[in-house]
Amino acid sequence: MEEVKLNEYTEKKPKFFLRIIWSVINRTIFRLLIGKRLFFARNFLLRLFGAKLHSRVLIYSSCDIFEPWNLEVDKFSCLGPNTEIYNKAKIKIGANAVISQGSYLCSASHDISEKLLPLTFKDITIGDQSWIAADVFIGPGVTIGEGAVVGARAAVFKDVDPWTVVGGNPAKFLKKRVLSQKD
Repeated sequence: MEEVKLNEYTEKKPKFFLRIIWSVINRTIFRLLIGKRLFFARNFLLRLFGAKLHSRVLIYSSCDIFEPWNLEVDKFSCLGPNTEIYNKAKIKIGANAVISQGSYLCSASHDISEKLLPLTFKDITIGDQSWIAADVFIGPGVTIGEGAVVGARAAVFKDVDPWTVVGGNPAKFLKKRVLSQKD
């Protein structure tokens, strides 16, 4: 078998300088805008770098967002503390969705069938009213259906049907999500 020479690996880096500027801002100014009351300032910075955000979105200051121009978040959704959004491809988060602390949304991987492992990326979609619990990994190309719940520490590599609960590594169906009918 022929030797793999990773020193020959190259990768296109569109918006390289914009990415550097955003990285500095994300790790300094953005982090200093702590608390729920300063959500509007964080959202302003994200919009300045191309994020599509509803006016009422809560993104915690400790959230690490790789490329804001590939992020779309709908109304009343939340990206919790210490979440990591590795969005080399688009990540779209629906309305009233929660991404809990420590979760990692990863839209990129490597093609293991190629010698130099070229980067691949696929969009991630998180449906309306869904909940991604603490410390969850969501892989490239995954769609989380409307109203779905992904249990804490799950690893999701395949789509999750609407109004279901999944958990584990790899995530598996646990039950249907049924809302109580309180008066």
